[in-house]
Amino acid sequence: MAVAALIGAGVRYVVVAPGSRSAPMAYALAEADAAGRVELLVRIDERDAGFTALGLALTTGAPAAVLTTSGTAVGNLLPAVMEANHAAVPLVVLSADRPEELRGTGANQTTVQPDLFGEHVRFAVDVPAGDNPLRAVETALSAATGAFEDIPPGPVQLNLAFRDPLVPADGDGLGEASGRRVHHAPRPPLALDFPAASPALPERRTVVLAGHDAGPVAEAFARAHGLPLLAEPSSNARFGPNAVGPYRLLLEHFGPESGQPIERVVLFGRPTLSRPVSVLLARADVPSALYQPVPVAWYEPGRRTELPLETLADLADFAGRGTPAWLDAWLLAGAAAQHAVDLVLSGASDAAAVASPAVPSPPVSGPVVSGPAVSGPAVGALVWAHTRGQLVLGSSNGIRDVDLAGAPPQEPQATVFANRGLAGIDGTLATATGIAVGGRQETTVLLGDVTFLHDAGGLLLGAGEAVPALRIVVLNDAGGAIFGLLEHGAIERSGRYGTAVERLFGTPHTVDLAALAAAYGVAHRAVGTTAELAAALAGPIEGRSIIEVRADRHGLRELHERIRAAVTAAVSGVLGAD
Repeated sequence: MAVAALIGAGVRYVVVAPGSRSAPMAYALAEADAAGRVELLVRIDERDAGFTALGLALTTGAPAAVLTTSGTAVGNLLPAVMEANHAAVPLVVLSADRPEELRGTGANQTTVQPDLFGEHVRFAVDVPAGDNPLRAVETALSAATGAFEDIPPGPVQLNLAFRDPLVPADGDGLGEASGRRVHHAPRPPLALDFPAASPALPERRTVVLAGHDAGPVAEAFARAHGLPLLAEPSSNARFGPNAVGPYRLLLEHFGPESGQPIERVVLFGRPTLSRPVSVLLARADVPSALYQPVPVAWYEPGRRTELPLETLADLADFAGRGTPAWLDAWLLAGAAAQHAVDLVLSGASDAAAVASPAVPSPPVSGPVVSGPAVSGPAVGALVWAHTRGQLVLGSSNGIRDVDLAGAPPQEPQATVFANRGLAGIDGTLATATGIAVGGRQETTVLLGDVTFLHDAGGLLLGAGEAVPALRIVVLNDAGGAIFGLLEHGAIERSGRYGTAVERLFGTPHTVDLAALAAAYGVAHRAVGTTAELAAALAGPIEGRSIIEVRADRHGLRELHERIRAAVTAAVSGVLGAD
């Protein structure tokens, strides 16, 4: 009954982790899988099972479920549940449990599972052994998909108690496979069209900020109102004639001391990537509004300073329309800044060709052609330019590198995903795998070596499991580069803490990624120049493969300083000295 109710409520994918207490559900799901009513994926690691289901829900837009046995298995789902909570993803947790008479008795693998996830789930229910679960499943799925008023979509927990026997009765069986499979049509990148803004709207120096999950509505709004568009990569709005690439380096050139200061800000989605944007939104002298047609999960009402507006008409009244001079100033500055970034990156590659002797170089299998080495921003720009289908961006530097150096195209080229609910590096490979399986499109994931190693178990697919078309681009700079760009980089540069910053934050390693890939049966290719990377990205995606990009993170802080200086010089030449 529980499986029928789940399928009836729209669940088409279930990720199963092995376990005995969950066996009744597993067998029932296997029967539904054989009949073509649901598609099962099996993962031995519950954390990866949770993130795989998260990826499936992200790419299909439909609720996806994960089934675990009792005990610590359920606790391993917490990171995925937390991400789903803050990102409003309909993740359905099916946690198997002991019946009431065994709880609190010291029975094996028994703990307190009801309400284990606390406020991170929209709904949680304990279904006693033998009870009809239909109403509980229906209520849970309504909560997961946002059917309740003023509650955004998000994760739910169905804690299902089972008594012995846990195996099918004599005579039960799978039956013949139907050959039918669950299919969801791929979700292509979108572009929308709005009518031009009314001439009656006041002229204002407004900018449109598109944060994570803003959607193409942000691009259409900016274009219709003649306003510059400052869009993060995972907004799925970073395209079109009004989009500005290295926008975060331009905000100071349109500050209060400039000849053309920003007057207002219109925000779509959730901005998470840069401090200059946070500073702009915190300014009391610049009114800002947030487009919020439905409840969102990432902030509590009253905790942000933007004015929430539910309709595009109200947003238009707030934003006004831009003058040609205002938009042109941003586009000219953006073009000059993009050119400056490109020049620095091409020159920086030559300068960074020799790795620092103080840093252990990770082993590489096979020859690496000599030539310019690559930096994180250069890798981000290339991956952004070459990817079609679906793109997954890991947290930390990867998504920020694309935000800095990825030139906005005129039309959307790929649907972009990122775990920005809590911006953790947990389960990135598993999430990307779920996105690739559910989206049924070529998928590229860009991530750093620490993020990759944190979820190396996500590479494990059991025999007979679906192998997605997934290209994994790993920027391997032998540690955590992002901390060098934060305040910790200045501490390290001062020498006051010796090697502590490198040990505690850089976390250097010498893992052989080629050997790791071989252990999991994944194709591996090492590249060391931008030309090699471009060639590797140009080929088709067949099955799973890893492109390991060697880089040196030492000197990255100085590279960003050179980029900032080059952009300042280029923009000052276009706009004039502020």
